[in-house]
Amino acid sequence: MSNKGAGSKENGIEVEGLVREFKNGPRAVDGIDLVVEPGEIYGFLGPNGAGKSTTVHMLTTLLPPTAGSARVAGLDVATQGPQVREVIGAALQEAALDPHLTAREHMKLQTSLHGMDRAERHQRGEELIERVGLTEAAERRVGDFSGGMKRRLDLALALVHRPRVLFLDEPTTGLDPQSRASLWSEVTRLSSEDGVTVFLTTQYLEEADQLANRVGIIDDGRIAAEGTPAELKAAIGRPSVEVTPSDGARIADAQGILADFGAPVPASGETIGIRLNAGIDGLVGIVRAFDTADIELASLVLNEPTLDDVFLAKTGHHLEGASESESAEMPLPETQNSRA
Repeated sequence: MSNKGAGSKENGIEVEGLVREFKNGPRAVDGIDLVVEPGEIYGFLGPNGAGKSTTVHMLTTLLPPTAGSARVAGLDVATQGPQVREVIGAALQEAALDPHLTAREHMKLQTSLHGMDRAERHQRGEELIERVGLTEAAERRVGDFSGGMKRRLDLALALVHRPRVLFLDEPTTGLDPQSRASLWSEVTRLSSEDGVTVFLTTQYLEEADQLANRVGIIDDGRIAAEGTPAELKAAIGRPSVEVTPSDGARIADAQGILADFGAPVPASGETIGIRLNAGIDGLVGIVRAFDTADIELASLVLNEPTLDDVFLAKTGHHLEGASESESAEMPLPETQNSRA
């Protein structure tokens, strides 16, 4: 049974004025504040170089902060590093796996490092191997694993000691849709059933939109926006509409009609787009106007705001790989944890 939201900060994260400045370089993290509630999946969204991984490295005690403070599971990352490491799990961008060892050998090693006795080592190892779907491959050398299998094994290793807070640094980068969906399902289960707090960095808009209870958008080392995916999209409000006239010769007429209903947005080919002044209520008027003008439409598409729209509104540029993220067909687990 989930203990999510159990009224304490024991499994949460609290960050205040956190800074990391490298020698002879800019501030990679420039005074960020954030709070992650116990049992929450927090999506940390931003492009490469925005400060995501540097933030994770500080929260997992791999880098000391230049200034500010951070508490993970109620422990100060700067002064209580060993205690922090006892209660967190981390699967970072580069999986620390030995290609010559099998999945089962990795699990035996990890459980031994955590001081488990032989019976517990075997039970916990087999339980996690099964949970991440690697039972049939448990005796294969990791060097022969696919990228998705390595990511799933790395996640299993991070869970050996039953961490209260789990850090996942771009865990699905480069994975195929099926592998992503499998990892998403396990992350959702950890939060909803085990009450694990998950801090997830990602470049994938759909990943943040569907998995995260709340999202923080970081750009140039600063938090540009924060809230639930639904709140962030609602904040920029208006949907857009794209129309394509059946007769290309009437594009100019179509543009004139749409100009009365909203401001233009980029579109391709013979498609015309606008941001609706009156929101979705303006759609009926557009259809009537085209009917009155006797302009037949090959297509009319209503687009709700996306996290990329939010990112553009808050930072002035699109997120890298946004179009790839939004167009990829990634099936979601049935028990996905989105608040949107």
